[in-house]
Order: sequence, then structure tokens, then C-alpha cells
Amino acid sequence: MIKNYIKTAWRNILGNKFYATINVTGLTVGLVVGLFMLLWVQDELSFDRFNKKADNIYKVGIVAGTGISKQIFNNIIAPVATFAKSEIPEVTDGVRIMGVGSAPFKYKDKVFYEDNFAFTDPSYFSVFDFPLIKGDKRHPFPDNNSVVITQSIAQKYFGKDDPIGKFVIMGQNEQVKVTGVIPDYPVNSSFQYKVLLPLSRFNYLAYVKNKTSYDGKTVISSMDADWSAFGFQTYLLVKPNTNIKTLEKKLQAVHERQKPEDAPVPYLTQPLPQMHLYQADGTDAGMSTVRTFAIVAIMILVIACINYVNLSTARSMLRAKEVSMRKIIGAGKLQLFMQFVVETTLLFVVAAIFAFVLMYLLLPYYNQFSGKQISLSLTNFNIWACILITLLGTLVASSIYPALLLSSFEPLKALKGKISASIGNVAFRRILVILQFTVSVILIVGTLIIGKQLKYMLSKDLGYDKENILSFSMRNDMHDHWDAVKAELEKDPSILAVTRSSRNIVVNGSSTGDNDWDGKPKGDNLWFNQIHGERNIIDFFKIKFVEGSNFTGSVADTSHFIINETAVKEMGLKGPVVGKRLRIQTINGTIIGVVKDFNFQTLHKKIEPIVFQYRPQSCWRVYIKTTNKNAKRAIAATQNIWKQYNDDIPLTYAFLDESFRNLYTDDQRQGDLFNIFSAIAIIISCLGLFGLATYSAQVKTKEIGIRKVLGASVSRIIGLLATEFMILIIIAIVIAVPVAWYAMQKWLQDFAYKITISAGVFIIAAIGAMAIALLTISIQSVKAALANPVKSLKNND
Repeated sequence: MIKNYIKTAWRNILGNKFYATINVTGLTVGLVVGLFMLLWVQDELSFDRFNKKADNIYKVGIVAGTGISKQIFNNIIAPVATFAKSEIPEVTDGVRIMGVGSAPFKYKDKVFYEDNFAFTDPSYFSVFDFPLIKGDKRHPFPDNNSVVITQSIAQKYFGKDDPIGKFVIMGQNEQVKVTGVIPDYPVNSSFQYKVLLPLSRFNYLAYVKNKTSYDGKTVISSMDADWSAFGFQTYLLVKPNTNIKTLEKKLQAVHERQKPEDAPVPYLTQPLPQMHLYQADGTDAGMSTVRTFAIVAIMILVIACINYVNLSTARSMLRAKEVSMRKIIGAGKLQLFMQFVVETTLLFVVAAIFAFVLMYLLLPYYNQFSGKQISLSLTNFNIWACILITLLGTLVASSIYPALLLSSFEPLKALKGKISASIGNVAFRRILVILQFTVSVILIVGTLIIGKQLKYMLSKDLGYDKENILSFSMRNDMHDHWDAVKAELEKDPSILAVTRSSRNIVVNGSSTGDNDWDGKPKGDNLWFNQIHGERNIIDFFKIKFVEGSNFTGSVADTSHFIINETAVKEMGLKGPVVGKRLRIQTINGTIIGVVKDFNFQTLHKKIEPIVFQYRPQSCWRVYIKTTNKNAKRAIAATQNIWKQYNDDIPLTYAFLDESFRNLYTDDQRQGDLFNIFSAIAIIISCLGLFGLATYSAQVKTKEIGIRKVLGASVSRIIGLLATEFMILIIIAIVIAVPVAWYAMQKWLQDFAYKITISAGVFIIAAIGAMAIALLTISIQSVKAALANPVKSLKNND
């Protein structure tokens, strides 16, 4: 029986190649795009879930600041983990991580510059599932000179040799010994440290050896006694079913007991699996994008299914006699239903095969474009679950209704040609067309608004000059000979100006809530972003003054401050600000200037209070101003100076405008993906519309022939065929506009600085949708209108 179903279905498909091609093409494209998007979603949702104890691992944060400066610190103070393990019964283990960016590593004559290493506790390997493939997991760091590296780093340094026991030179001249090797991190891990050093080493260098705290001021014997230095990611492993709110209160109580002057200190905890897509307070940090992509993926699959349903039901009249004859000779309703399900399944299997082939061919390009490393591994259960659920869901959606409809005809009425009025699928088909183009219009609007927002962010005046500015970080020798370095750089005619700072101006740097000023409200906890710089830093970046003056470079400037307009507002200062007292940490001084607000962070965030301080000794980041024409020469001059002090380490530099654009890499990538998938959704919709237009022209062949004989023009014939569809498109536009407006308003809420959605966007989307639909319909309508009326009237089909 099944064999007969398949044979009959195959003959039917071959007998209707045009409709079969449209169906297979639509389903194939829909499956490829829908599956790629769902795999992207699945990858985003899988972050850190490979850790077996993930549901019981919590990252600890502290809420600090008031007003606009209120924020959550994900890097907290070192003692929290130690005290939590000893004083809070719910905590079974804890680990601290202190990421320290990059450093040079040397082995024999090989020199590498590793850009992702950190200090951590030995419990890093027991709390998280990062097994040592070489070394002792119980004692990964036998002493403070130990280092654990990833498998790829070991291969790069030592080739096939056993890395355990090998010595490498880190930084200036620090010798460390390899005591462990871990596998390369999974791509869906939030941790990607290539080199791990014992946190006890940092404790020795920063506290024990130097007898100073992390800030180099107060004498403290250990980091576990320092309740002021923020810089440690802290993760706690807790017992199952722990009351997290109670745990947060206990953490707060520990802190306030150890340092009561900080009270209140609210603590927050965040489950490890939520870190990738949520902020510590539970607000969105990417989850809305995942939801959007999941919805778009489902929409695309639904649109592909609608094509099949529409074409199947539209052609029901043409198959009515076939169904009737089958019923008359004894075919039951179940048999007919199974016949049409098999036919749909066969089409779907062909489409699925094509889809898998295309996915394998396109996967490298998709990964490159999306920034993912997805693989279609036959052993990956999650991928297969995603694929099978999608395939089954799509198959069910596209087969049940057509099969029920086609198997429900009354044979005598069908043979007499009297079923056209009784078939209620016309209204349903129109609803599906409206649904298709409603989705298409929403996607067109989304594409336009996302594009405008990205353009706005990249072109907005930030309030400072970022063009043609070269930036790099110095090492010790260059820092110690800064005057000579600067003088040599300024000699080159391709270099217009040189300055240095404590941070990359487009990336978050240090901040402090340890401050005071005359009139500061009790309980106020305003946090300042700090920029330590040379005396010319404000002029260098062309930041404008509102009042006051710049640094002069005198000794007195070490107790002078320049703040931004937001700081003035948040501090509640009235009248002339210059001359007012301000204390930042241990420096008690005066405000000498106020600058206009400028965006020193991503436009996702509002401008926060900022304070400039004249502290050349803290400045390690060099900025070099050049021109577009002389950029190459300026780079060459910089490299020459670099080699004089760092002959064994290559120069790593970046242009400031590139660093700024990199802030929006994820936004740009997601926007590009959305644009492509939206275009494909529109194409799939147009495929279905083209098939319906072809069917419409086919069933109206004689009507068109009669109209032409009676003198109807080609344009009138085209209008006849297009009017019904254009009315449906207009209805879709009316439905889509408010939905699109609401959806994009929600999307824009993630940006502190954003565009205003104008009516023009919806007008362009509406005109675009109508133009695309009209072009699609016209291709077949023109063909039908130009057909010979004599042949049309002779057609007996």
C-alpha cells in the first residue's frame, strides 16, 4: 500500500513540475534559513550549560552608585569568596578570576603575545568543568611560578614535546613553569582564557612583596584583607535548592560587618547559564535578540508552509475529479488522506535533502558571517533535536490541512463541476496570503529601522575627535622614557599630536565611588568614571569646555579636576562650578573646568559622570594624531620607536574609529543577518504569490480570451488579475504597520541614544511591498494577457 502511495505521489509530482518546483524551492529555502537561525538561537541558549553543576554556580555582583551612575559591578572585591566559603553554610566552593588582558610570552627563540590570560584560584578546575588533560587537577598550581595553558597554546609553543615542566618567560623577565594543560574551551563557553596563573602569585606581588594594596596606597598584608580593590570575578558553588535571596543578604551582611562604612552594600547573584544573555539584575543583554531571531525563524518556516498550503488548496478544483474517481472506485477517506500526506512527505523529503546539502555547502560562509562556529555534527544531540523538531513541525503544518481538504470532496458534485461554490478554502487562502505579506512588511520595516539605527550610531557626533588617531599600550621601558618617546614621535611630520591616558577612551575603564564635595547629600553614592591623562588630553580629543580651563602641567594640577556636564548635574552643583572642592579617593582638590558631555561608552548607555585627572605616571595608553594621507607613515614611525624599546615584541595598535566600530560588531552582524533573512522571507512569499498568480491565470483562461475578443486591453487584463492580490497586500500592510511599530519600539529601548521612528519608514516599506508583489504578479499576468485568445477559447481544461 505504501509503495503504491509513493508511486502515485511521484507521478503526480512529475506531472505538475511547475508547482512542484515552486513548492520544493520554497520549502528548501525556508528550511535552510529557518534551521540556520534556529541553530544560531540554540547556540546562544547553550552557553556555559556544558558545566554539569551550572545550575548551582552563581556569579556575584555588587550594586553601587546612585542616580545615573547606578551600576552593577561584576568584578568585586577578593575577600568575598573566602569569607563566603567559611561563614555561609550554603556555599560549598568558590573561585575568583582576575583577567589581566595581554602579555608577551617567550620560549627559547619563540616570542608570542597572548591577549587573554588571568589569575585564578585552583578551584577553577573543580567548580567548572575544565579538566586538565596534563597535570594534577588537585594541585594545578604547585607554587606561585606555575602556569596552566590550553592545548592550542601548548601546541604553538612546544609542538609535539610534552609541555609539563617547561619554562617560559612572561612579561619583562618572569620565569614560570607549565604545570597543566586544559583542552581548548568550547565555543559556547563564557571563559576563553588561554593562560592561567595562580591568584596567590598576584597576592604575593601586589600585597605580600610590596606591602601595599592594589591601588598602591594603603598598607595591607593580603588581598583577603582588602575590602576596597574591585577587580575579581567571583563565582560561588552552592548547595541545590539554596534560597538565593537569603544568600545575597548573607553576602551583604558579611561585607557590612567587615567594612561598615560601606553600608548598605546590596549584593546580586546570577546563575551561570544566564550570564551570556542577561545582565546581573535580570535585564536583557541579548535575550531579546535571541527571541527575535527565533520568531523570525518560525515565521520563515511558516511562510514556506503557507506556500505549499496555498498552492495545494488553490489547485484543489483541478484535482477534484481525480479525487472523485478514486472515491467512486472504493477509496476511503483515510486512504485519500494518506495519499496526500505521502505526496506532501515526498515533496518535503526532496526539499529536506536539498536543504541539508545547501546547509553543508553554506555552513563555512554562515559561520564566518555570523561569528559562530556551528558544526552539523552527526553526534551532536542538540543539533539533531533542533533539526528534527523543525522538520516534523514544518511537515505537519504543511500536510494536514491540504490532505483533509482534498480528501473531503463529494464525488458526484465534483464530477458535475459543482464544487467551486462549496469549497471554503478561498477565504482561508486569502488569509494565508495576508499573513505572508504581513510578516514580509514587518521584516521590511525592521530592516529599514535597524539599518537607520546602526547608521545613526556610527555617524553620531560623539563630542570628541576619533578620526585618524592611532592607539597602543606601552611597556615599562617606554613608559619610563616617555619624554624621549614623545619628542621622537613629534619630530615626524606625519604626526600632528601625541598624548597618553590611563585607558582606551572608547572602552570602560576605572571608576570610583570614593568621593566627596561640599553639599554632597547624605547617602549619595555617585560613581565617577576616571580618565588619567597628560595635560593636553582634552585639547588632543577636541573636547569642548563649558567653563574653566585646562591643565597646565604644573605640580598643582595633581589636585585639580575637570568634570563633565553630567557630573555637575548629578552632584547638584549650582552657579559657577570652577573653584568648588572635590575629593576623589585620597586626592582632595578643586574643580578647574567643566567639559561638554561626550559619549565615551557605547550608545547603548547614557553618558555617565566623568572626571579627568592629571596623573602622567598612571598613563600607559598612547594616542597619536595623524591624517588619512599620512597614516602609513605614522604607523612606520611608531613601529620604529617601539622597536627601540621592545625589539622582541611586535607592536599591537588600533585606530580609535575602528575600536569604536568594534563596539557595535554584534549589532552590525545581527543587523546583517536580519537583513538577509528578511530578504529571503520576502522571496519565499513572492514564490507563493507567483504560483497563485499562475493558477489564477490558468483558471481564468477562457474569461481572459473572451475579454480580449471583446476588446479588453492588455493593461485591463493585468489589472483584472492583479487587483485581488493587491487588495490582500494592502490589508497586510494595514495590519503590519502597528505591529512593526510596536516591535521596533521595543527593540530600540535597548539604546540610550536612538532614532525616532518616522512615518516615512512605513511608507517606504508599504511601497516596497506593493512594488515587489506587483512585479511578481505582473510576470504571469502579462504572459496571460498576451496569450492568443483563440487558443484560450479552445482550451477544454
